[in-house]
Amino acid sequence: MPPRAIIAGAGIGGLAAAMALSQAGFKVAIYERTDKLEEFGAGLQITPNATRVLARLGVLERVRQLSSKPPAVLVLRGSDNAKLMRLPLDDAERRWGAEYLVIHRADLQTALVEAVRDQPGIELSLGTTVTGFAANGDTISVRLQRGLTAARDEADLLIGADGLRSQVRSGLGFGPADRADFTRRVAYRALVNAEDVEPRWARSEIVLRLGPEAHLVQYPLRRGLIINLVATIRSPSRAGGGDQQWDGAADRSTLERAFAGWSKEARALVGAPVQWRAWPLYCRPPIPSFSLGRAALVGDAAHPMVPFLAQGAAQAIEDAGALGRTVAQAQDIPAALALYSRDRVERAARVQREALRQGRIYHLGGPLAFARDTTMRMLGPRRLSERYDWLYGA
Repeated sequence: MPPRAIIAGAGIGGLAAAMALSQAGFKVAIYERTDKLEEFGAGLQITPNATRVLARLGVLERVRQLSSKPPAVLVLRGSDNAKLMRLPLDDAERRWGAEYLVIHRADLQTALVEAVRDQPGIELSLGTTVTGFAANGDTISVRLQRGLTAARDEADLLIGADGLRSQVRSGLGFGPADRADFTRRVAYRALVNAEDVEPRWARSEIVLRLGPEAHLVQYPLRRGLIINLVATIRSPSRAGGGDQQWDGAADRSTLERAFAGWSKEARALVGAPVQWRAWPLYCRPPIPSFSLGRAALVGDAAHPMVPFLAQGAAQAIEDAGALGRTVAQAQDIPAALALYSRDRVERAARVQREALRQGRIYHLGGPLAFARDTTMRMLGPRRLSERYDWLYGA
């Protein structure tokens, strides 16, 4: 009889982990607390370290059909659109061994859900929350809640893919589920029609504009028909978001004030969307292990990170690839999960730290911003690409 896995959460990490475990010979049950997998979020950058794993999981072709392949990342000074650097991406396959794609989060989730539902050994249950778990000899017993009904399930292992406020992480002793640190930054997200964005070249590349205490990102989605916008600013408050990771409609005047001194193009982008949505940014410090016994963590449950390296989804996908690889090679499940943890902890912690550092660099002002801009201009495409080899080439 094949081993069985339970996954808490049907986000990017949970769905990718299900595919990886299925490939490793497991029957898989995914429990997702929401009643419907709704479209939320906006754009994601799927960097080569993630597309490499998606190819191994057999879902890259589905993803590719719904994504765009940007030719470069272009960094501009926010105040006057002066070019600071250009990172070429059209040679990503040659340099890093895999493609660099951008995709709407809902489209990536759709591709993964379709792949999961094509696997007879994976069951996806909505409206069901994993509320706790306990060791039970050679298995792990999981408590479930479906509305007012409590239930139990049992498996050989449990994967916590239940996000920033993970109940599984809390059960492993890595901090209360409701405790996460607000970074005093809020990301505002929006989508606009590509035809409303000028100049035309800005409809294909990833464009990043930098300024004091703020930055603005744009890139194409859905075959270039729409443009994803992310405006991140320093904020003492959560923009009405309370302790929720995703918030509702944003106050446009807050954004207009933050970008008032920027270039005409930047201000036009800020004014283009009908509605912005606010996303308070949270993080947690790195933890020493992603597993204990027959339970392990993936994605934001393991290593929530700020988005300034565009690695949130990519690292969750990396987790899934590593998890499938280690459990396929070992007979002893706790030992395999411990090996998975050792494989992932140091790298994920580095990405967490580097993402925070990148955010500080993006938001420099005054003489420090001048020094940053000068350094970027001096690097050149080759040395700039080398700086990402550790991340994209892994």
